[in-house]
Amino acid sequence: MTAYDVLIIGAGVVGNAIARELSRYRLKVGVLEKELDVGMGTSSRNSGVLHSGIHYTPGTLRAKLNVQGNEMMKGLCRDLKVKIDYIGKLTVAQDQVDIDTLESLKAQGETNGVPGLEIIDRDRMEQIQPGVGGIRALHSPTTGIICPYGLTMALADNAHENGVRFHLGAKVTGISKTENGFTVQTDEGGSFESKLLINAAGLYSDAICRMLGLTEYTIYPCRGEYLILDKRLNGSLKVLVYPAPRKGGAGLGIHLTNTVDGNILIGPSNEYVDRADDYACTADIIDQLKKEGRELLPAISTSDFIRGFSGLRPKQTPPAIKGFKEFVIEARKDIPGFINLVGIESPGLTCSPAIALMVRELVAEHLPLEEKDHFISERQGFPGSFDDLPEEEKADLVAQDPDYGEIVCRCEHITKREILDAIENPLGSKTLAGIKYRARAMMGRCQGGFCMPRIVQILEQDFGYRPEDYRLYSRDSYLFTGRVR
Repeated sequence: MTAYDVLIIGAGVVGNAIARELSRYRLKVGVLEKELDVGMGTSSRNSGVLHSGIHYTPGTLRAKLNVQGNEMMKGLCRDLKVKIDYIGKLTVAQDQVDIDTLESLKAQGETNGVPGLEIIDRDRMEQIQPGVGGIRALHSPTTGIICPYGLTMALADNAHENGVRFHLGAKVTGISKTENGFTVQTDEGGSFESKLLINAAGLYSDAICRMLGLTEYTIYPCRGEYLILDKRLNGSLKVLVYPAPRKGGAGLGIHLTNTVDGNILIGPSNEYVDRADDYACTADIIDQLKKEGRELLPAISTSDFIRGFSGLRPKQTPPAIKGFKEFVIEARKDIPGFINLVGIESPGLTCSPAIALMVRELVAEHLPLEEKDHFISERQGFPGSFDDLPEEEKADLVAQDPDYGEIVCRCEHITKREILDAIENPLGSKTLAGIKYRARAMMGRCQGGFCMPRIVQILEQDFGYRPEDYRLYSRDSYLFTGRVR
């Protein structure tokens, strides 16, 4: 049985941010994750937007943590070498009702401390984003974009460098309160003891609560579908473009979102589903996304749509109510040592570093926090994307390591060295999705049609793996089941 001072359930962006923050101190910290890699749920399936803080009621945790997290993210991404860009956002009004909404959002944002908010007319909108529809817009310059799975994995890598142990493929099946803390059982037969237990299980946070006898929380999975546009349109969208939100919605409406890698996303839709693993993409929603995307950016053509995907929000509000409910971040008095996070949906990505600070203070109420002498704040051994480097630096790297001179992914210009580094990731993940998110292979126009066979060949020839031993995503997602002649 492995013993920890602090055990975190869930390796999404929030769980990993907490793990990294606690790794500053002389604590033995462990993370349990039911999937075969970190960030495989909500944290890798979203718009990657850093929200400014205009959408949330003043005085709430959502509002406070949103603005604080937005301010922290630039320095965090610098240290972790994660792409980030504060490009700003236009929230667009189509009629007088929407204009009234913009006025309310501006006032709310200013109360929350969001800087630089301005309602602009049609001419100013055209200057910021040529071709955008609408009659007025709220401009929020501190809205940004980030690679959500890149941040999630970078937080985990850095936490691991600082001594945090990650147990992947370890689904929690039972929790017992003990005199000295907690005993946690997993489906692989492993048992863990911990003085403190942190529930950061996202879509499954209510299930973790029930294991401790807490029945007041229910998560209602709400699916958002997206379409990814080809990089041909890179540069056509200067800022994020959102519609003015309508009352009673489960999200912020379908919008256009730049990504830090040059694609544009259309989405998300919002549809409540029964299961917390229902990532289906549906024909009706795809048609809706195409229609609404063209209304916001008329330059889109049919050939620009290269892939769809979906994500799930861990909502606390049921379908009959919709809307948003306050985050739950609590140290339970009735279960000493249990720190509980429930309903961390949007803007959870933006809030994650601020949530980590809040949880650190809750941990400090139970355990002494003594800082380490040599905390590693910057992510080590990560040169960034080879394709983004100047030609001189590329030539130097190729001279040092010929694997930089072999292109494996033609669409994204990903080298063999980058594939090898992704396979040899410090967390020991062994999925094709993990390679995809770390190296950005299989994300281009052909969606792996060219590079996936080559990656499988590398796994076989360079590492001795049988293709059927690798998974696409989760335990049951077999890419190969045998061989044929």
